[in-house]
Amino acid sequence: MEKFNRVVRGYDPNEVNAFLDEVIKKVELMVKDMKEKDRKIEELSRLERENQLLRGKLEQYRRTEETMNRAIFMAQKTSEQMRLNAHNERETIIEEAKRNANRIINEALLKAEKTEREADALKRNIVIFKKRVKDIIETQLEVVDQIEILDLEGNR
Repeated sequence: MEKFNRVVRGYDPNEVNAFLDEVIKKVELMVKDMKEKDRKIEELSRLERENQLLRGKLEQYRRTEETMNRAIFMAQKTSEQMRLNAHNERETIIEEAKRNANRIINEALLKAEKTEREADALKRNIVIFKKRVKDIIETQLEVVDQIEILDLEGNR
C-alpha cells in the first residue's frame, strides 16, 4: 500500500495525483488486459465451437470412410465369389463338354465299327453271290455242253 507524506491540510496533492495517475494506468491496463482476455476467451470459444464442428465432420467422414471400406470389402468379396463361381461353372462346363465329346466319340466309334461290320458282311455276301452266280453259270454251261453232246449223238 502506498503511503503519502503529510502536508498542511492533509496529504501532498502531487503525490496523491501521481498515485491516482498510477492507479488509473494500472486500472486501464487491467481493463485493457481483461478486454484482451475476454477477446481471447471469445476467440477460444469460437475456436472450440469450430473444433466441435470439425470433430463432428471428422466423425462423419470416419463413418463414411468406414462405410466405404465395408462397401469395398463387400465388393471385393462379391467379386471373388463371382470369380470363384465363374471358375467352378467353367470347370463344370469343361467336364460336361469332355463327357459329351467322349460320348460322341464312343457313339461314332460304335457306328464306324457297325458300318465296318456291315461293309464286311456285304463283301462276304457279294463274294458268296458271285460264287453262286458262277456256280449257276457253270452248271448252265455244263447243261448246254450236255445238250450239245446229246444233239451230236442224236444227229449221228
